Amino acid sequence: MGSLQERITSTKEGSITSIQTVYVPADDLTDPAPATTFTHLDATTVLSRGLAAKGIYPTVDPLDSTSTMLQPRIVGEEHYETAQRVKQTLQRYKELQDIIVILGLDELFEKDRLTIARARKIERFLSQPFFVAEVFTGSQRNTSV
Repeated sequence: MGSLQERITSTKEGSITSIQTVYVPADDLTDPAPATTFTHLDATTVLSRGLAAKGIYPTVDPLDSTSTMLQPRIVGEEHYETAQRVKQTLQRYKELQDIIVILGLDELFEKDRLTIARARKIERFLSQPFFVAEVFTGSQRNTSV
């Protein structure tokens, strides 16, 4: 795959080769075709149908999206640690989804309820409500997240 890429710009720090769109059959990131492709990429941005169903846009899934640039020596220790804590919170929230459906929020431990509240705030922080785009689209859609 690397031989198919054309370098469009480079600096002493690195280069941007291209932006690829990869079809992922049945949203299975472990499918051999996308899994092989991902090994050649420095970053992946995964769009989530689940986030779209919740009305959260952009639908970028922070758990499945990756970047080789997210390293302490590049982004700094504080930013790196914050990103890791955010991912841990979102991962725990994802793990709790089935329990929430079966038992409801009231039956969870206080620590888990706090994690859920934090994760929902993170989701809202990472989203862009439609009213932000009104000035560009002329459409007055008021979709709350």
